[in-house]
Amino acid sequence: MKTALRLSMGALLLLTACADTATMSKARDERAGFATVAGISRQATGAEAAWLQTPAERQAHAQRVRTVVQGKTISAEHAVQVALLNNPGLQASYADLGMSAADLWETALGPVPSVGISVSGLVSGDVTRSVEGTVASSILDMVTKKYRTRAADLEFRQAQLAAAGETLALAHETRRTWIEAVGAFEAAGLVGRAQGAADAASELAAQLGETGALSRADQAREHVFTAELAAEQAEARLEAQLAKEQLVRLLGLWGTDTDFYIPDSLPALPGSVPNRANIERLALENRVDLAAGRLEMEAVAARYKLNGQTRMLSDAEVGAGVEIEREDGENERSPIVDVAFSIPVYDTSGLISRRGKLEYQRSANSLAQSAINARSEARSAYTAVTGKHQIALHWRDQVLPLRREIDEQALLSYNGMLTSTFELLNDAREGLESQLSAAEAKRDYWLAEADATAAIWGGASDNGEDE
Repeated sequence: MKTALRLSMGALLLLTACADTATMSKARDERAGFATVAGISRQATGAEAAWLQTPAERQAHAQRVRTVVQGKTISAEHAVQVALLNNPGLQASYADLGMSAADLWETALGPVPSVGISVSGLVSGDVTRSVEGTVASSILDMVTKKYRTRAADLEFRQAQLAAAGETLALAHETRRTWIEAVGAFEAAGLVGRAQGAADAASELAAQLGETGALSRADQAREHVFTAELAAEQAEARLEAQLAKEQLVRLLGLWGTDTDFYIPDSLPALPGSVPNRANIERLALENRVDLAAGRLEMEAVAARYKLNGQTRMLSDAEVGAGVEIEREDGENERSPIVDVAFSIPVYDTSGLISRRGKLEYQRSANSLAQSAINARSEARSAYTAVTGKHQIALHWRDQVLPLRREIDEQALLSYNGMLTSTFELLNDAREGLESQLSAAEAKRDYWLAEADATAAIWGGASDNGEDE
């Protein structure tokens, strides 16, 4: 009995010695995998991402955030930076990354030696049976450890990309919300300025009515403009406040930290749009969802023990069907694609599992579809940002100057008693609508600009597709 027990204990110690120290070292760090997340965030947004794990770190970053926001007017870059440092939801997604690292560490460590001696063993006088049972189970774990470690490593890499995707999505949503909030305050300001002029005209109309120079109907026409503007101004202010409150949520702020300001108007239009003729290539190279799709294919290949990659196909070719690959590689060439997105293709001829074949085909075609979507989204983003820029320029350089000319001439006619107050106010109403449309066009350009960045790196939300 003692010999058997020694052998069993020896086997347990052998299992301990077989731990994958290299992988364990990679996954042991408290912030394992976060360097990848921080690097992608820095490249895509220019902002620093932080994984806060201790009270001291949280306090230090809270003080940093307070310094940036309290009583200050924050830019879009400030907003994105604060969101990445302070959004609790993002920190929760980083915790998922930590749990994935822990899974990898435990898998690489291997079965933990343990000795289980059951009471029943004492009755039969053979206490080694339970120990042997434990060892047998551990040996099975050891035999499959390489495969399980490989799978855990792939899941860990996928978790890194998922965390990076969450970071980019938050940055994108924060930038869009900042733009919408500032745009709403700009619109409220335009309505407010028109309200001042309308109030003065309305007061003049009332005075003219008292002298009998203006009928009650004409007085009502002029008063209604003022009343409608008041309603529009109230609505614009409400929309601006709600948009700012949405920004507060994304920044993870509460209490006195919400005492910050945003600019009264969006930045002026740039003279030209940055050249993004290569946006499709940039998207294929940088999108985190495509990188995650590649890892998923690797995971499927590892799960079904597929022999290495036979070749690389473009997304268009894979989109034609993986079945062609299994028929001796005699696939027809697809139409020429300007930018190739390589998708690894494994030899599936040895697979006897129908489930395995279907899972492989699903993974390959999903990745091909994701690449096609990424191409289209990149082209759409480029088209949108250039188109929105042209539209905003048209409003700024063509429509608004004509409106100013109309306003000046209308005022001259009014001073010369050639036109009535009503006609003057009607021109003011149309001028306000043009100003609001121009401001809206400028806002849409900046939103399209934000969406173009998201199209390159990933993280675009459904809101971005509405534009």
